Amino acid sequence: MKMRPGEVLIDCLEPIEDTKGNNGEKGRLLVTNLRIIWHSVVLPRVNLSVGYNCFVNTTTRTANSKLRGQTEALYILTKCNNTRFEFIFTNVIPGSPRLFASVISVHRAYETSKMYRELKLRSALIQNKQLRLLPKEQVYNKINGVWNLSSDQGNLGTFFITNVRVVWHANMNDSFNVSIPYLQIRSIKIRDSKFGLALVIESSQATGGYVLGFKIDPVEKLEEIAKEIHSLHKVFSVSPIFGVDYEMEEKPQQLEDLRVEQIEEDVEIEANEPTDAFVAYFADGNKVFFKLQ
Repeated sequence: MKMRPGEVLIDCLEPIEDTKGNNGEKGRLLVTNLRIIWHSVVLPRVNLSVGYNCFVNTTTRTANSKLRGQTEALYILTKCNNTRFEFIFTNVIPGSPRLFASVISVHRAYETSKMYRELKLRSALIQNKQLRLLPKEQVYNKINGVWNLSSDQGNLGTFFITNVRVVWHANMNDSFNVSIPYLQIRSIKIRDSKFGLALVIESSQATGGYVLGFKIDPVEKLEEIAKEIHSLHKVFSVSPIFGVDYEMEEKPQQLEDLRVEQIEEDVEIEANEPTDAFVAYFADGNKVFFKLQ
């Protein structure tokens, strides 16, 4: 149950049944700012982790639970690598809506905070020549006279460096802009270009692997800005800000209190029997697809 840097536990629910994959099995559902984690109480090695970025939609419908019978359950449809998966969770305690409220509300908070995590082009970033700040965002530097080298002639604009991202916008057209979160920055370098030395920021492959060039004069200033961005990127990597703000009225247990013992099992694994843990969670459409193949 180790969290990644910047990940925080928002809610802990139990007993929760993984109705689709482990019907009849009591488990614990952890809701963090990035994902949901379910694990069996009896066998913690039976577990799953689903990131909010894979969610397609969340609904409540009737499910057939071995622990509750016909009851209302949380349905989560997800998509990963063009394959759809469905997860169904049932609260074993009757009359408790907390499961639905926690997961649906935190997912909504995740969806409305994408500016912290996604590279954006031509967005509503600027108002009255000032950067529209996100919650918990602070501007550390504003640099005028920065050329964006995305076209043959370049575009003159303004650079904003914050604790969350780097933003550039054209002076003549505020809507011509780019917002690059530190989370999606792959490298920060100074390279030679046909315009001379330039600051080059490369984004992650997840965002399309953009290579963005910026001309800043004089060279001493260019080196200073590159060093500042590199330093802030390093600080952010240690303690990322994902922008998902949601607090439960009832505080969850501390992670230290949720530790489970790993039990050494005296079992032999048959190598000749192929198993796929994902099969149990295929959405109905995928079942047909895989049979046809």
